[in-house]
Amino acid sequence: MAKVAIIGVGAIGGVLAGLLQAAGAHEITLCTRRPLPSLVVETPDGNVTVQAKNLTQPEPALQDWVFVATKTYDAAGAAAWFPSLVGPETKVAIVQNGVEHRENFAAWLAPEQIVPVVIDVPAERLTYDRVLQRSDAVMRVQNDVAGSAFAGLFQGSRARVELTDDFLTAAWSKLVINAMGVVSALTLKPAGVLRDEALGPVALAIGAECIAVGRAAGAKLDDSLAERVLAGARAGSPDSINSLLADRIAGRPTEIAARNGVIVRLGQLHGVPTPANAMAVALFLAMTS
Repeated sequence: MAKVAIIGVGAIGGVLAGLLQAAGAHEITLCTRRPLPSLVVETPDGNVTVQAKNLTQPEPALQDWVFVATKTYDAAGAAAWFPSLVGPETKVAIVQNGVEHRENFAAWLAPEQIVPVVIDVPAERLTYDRVLQRSDAVMRVQNDVAGSAFAGLFQGSRARVELTDDFLTAAWSKLVINAMGVVSALTLKPAGVLRDEALGPVALAIGAECIAVGRAAGAKLDDSLAERVLAGARAGSPDSINSLLADRIAGRPTEIAARNGVIVRLGQLHGVPTPANAMAVALFLAMTS
């Protein structure tokens, strides 16, 4: 059994809570801004009701693990919980979009405390206390002692946790998926919009730029990755809504900086042109300002 706190109980945080509940025996704490009396996760195997303590403000409650599942722009908000939850032996799993897991939390945590995690699961927050998980979750984490311990937390659940010797490539591979999803957010349409033959090349151009920048940063990405992502999106549920689109619809702040803006920024750093992503970011910001 482990004491595990989850900071940020949106779609991903809710899925993580449901998986820990399914694994059994863990003491779960949900850290939220407002009270969360209950949490139900709709999974392919049926509904999971999470049994957890709910905190709405920091109070002393040292944990074995802390999962950060907030949006990337809210690192400081997540870090406000650390003094009450994180002790010298606590590991902090950063389960966020983007490729800067460590950089975003370096100001608050020692390097050995940070466990970057990539998660791939189609999930949506239906209501404040209900999350829809459309298929099984796949997570990737560095193949080391901390990564193995993280994987062990989910034994007994249907989560697949893959240990990788190349987390950089895993993170950039996920970023290709997220980057291409901006087409959905720009058009205000769910994933089925990528079945439009006119929009496929647009998504591919965005993905190709991400691959090029990722390679310059050291990731091992092949040319066919963007095509596989597009094929997967077209084969998936046409009504699936990614988090960028969900946030835009709801009028919330978005992760455009971590999903597409980072490609432009690191492209400039490495001398890789990114006109498709630059246009996507400019249009998105103009539409949401």
